[in-house]
Amino acid sequence: MSAEPALGLSAAPDGHSVFLAVRVQPGARRRGLSGTWNGVPKLAVSAPPADGRANEDAGLLLAELFGLRSSAVALVRGHSSRSKLYRLELSLAEARDRLERLLS
Repeated sequence: MSAEPALGLSAAPDGHSVFLAVRVQPGARRRGLSGTWNGVPKLAVSAPPADGRANEDAGLLLAELFGLRSSAVALVRGHSSRSKLYRLELSLAEARDRLERLLS
C-alpha cells in the first residue's frame, strides 16, 4: 500500500481505487472542503451527526468534489467518529491531482 500521509491518501491493493482519510465536521453552516486537520482534508457537512446522516452527506460531498458517482464512494472506517476512511474509485494519481487542486 502506497501512502501519501500529507494528503491522507493511500492506494488500494487493486490499483483502481484509493483510501482517503478525512476529518468530518457535522452541523456546519457551509458545506465543503474547509482545509486540513492533522494533515488530512477536513470536510464541513451540514447534516447532523445522527443516524449516519453526516456520514452520508460526507460521502456525497466527496463524490461531488472528486467528480464521481455516489456509488463510487464508500465509508470503510469511522462510522461513529469524526475521523473517517473512505474508498474512492479512482487512481492514486488522479486523486492526488484533484485533492491538491481542491486544497490550493
